Amino acid sequence: MEFFASPEITLVASLSLVLVSAATSFLTAAAGIGGGIVLLSVMAVLVPATVIIPIHGAVQIGSNLGRTALMLPYVERSILLPFLLGTVLGASLGGMTAVQLPPGVLKIGLAFFILWSVWGRSFGTSGKLATIGTGMVSSFLTMFFGATGTFVSAMVKTLKLGRMEHVATHSACMVAQHAVKVVVFGLLGFSFAPYLGLVIAMVTSGFIGTLLGKRFLLKISDNKFHQILSLLLSVLAMRLVYEGWMLLS
Repeated sequence: MEFFASPEITLVASLSLVLVSAATSFLTAAAGIGGGIVLLSVMAVLVPATVIIPIHGAVQIGSNLGRTALMLPYVERSILLPFLLGTVLGASLGGMTAVQLPPGVLKIGLAFFILWSVWGRSFGTSGKLATIGTGMVSSFLTMFFGATGTFVSAMVKTLKLGRMEHVATHSACMVAQHAVKVVVFGLLGFSFAPYLGLVIAMVTSGFIGTLLGKRFLLKISDNKFHQILSLLLSVLAMRLVYEGWMLLS
C-alpha cells in the first residue's frame, strides 16, 4: 500500500478517490460532462485545499487522454489549435494573477453563460476567435476553480456534433487545458512527485470507467445524448448559481 502513500492523505481517502475516479470517468464518457466537477467536489472533502486543483488537473489529463485515445477518429480537430492557443494565454494569465476575482461573481457569471449556451441561440463558437476566447476564459478560471469542463462542453455543444464527436472533442480540449495548467503549477513551484502513485492509480481506474462509459454511449441515440447533456449542464449551472450566491451572501 506504500504505492498510495502521499502526505496528508490517508489510505482510506486514497482508495476512495480511486473508486470515485472510475465512477466519474464513466459519467463523463457516458453523458459527456459532469465527472470532473463531481471528482473535484469529493476531493474537496478528502484532500488538503492546497493540493486539490493541481492534483485534480493531473488526474484529469490521464482520464481525458484515455477517452481521447479511445475515440480519436471522432475528434473535431479544427478547433484544437485555436483552443490550445487560448488555453496557454488564459492559464498564463491566471497563474500570474496575484489577487483572485470575486469567486461568487465568477461562478454566477459562468452559470448564466452555460444556461444561455444550452438553451439560447447559437453564438457562433465555431469561429476561431470564439474558440480562442473559450480556451482563454476557461483556462483562466480553471487556475482558481479546477473544473471548467462544463464551460468547455457548452462551447462544444454549439458545434452540434454527434454524441461520439462531442465526447471525443471535449476530451481532447480538456487534455490540452489540464496539461497547460499542470505545467503552469509546476513552474510556480508545486511538486507533483509525492502524489504520483495516487495519480497513476486514479488514472488507471478512470480508464476502466471510460471503457464502460463508452459502451453505454454507443447504445443511445444522438438525440437522447443531447437531451441528457442539456439536463446535466443545466443542473450543474444551477449548482454554480447556488455556490456563487452562498459565497456572496
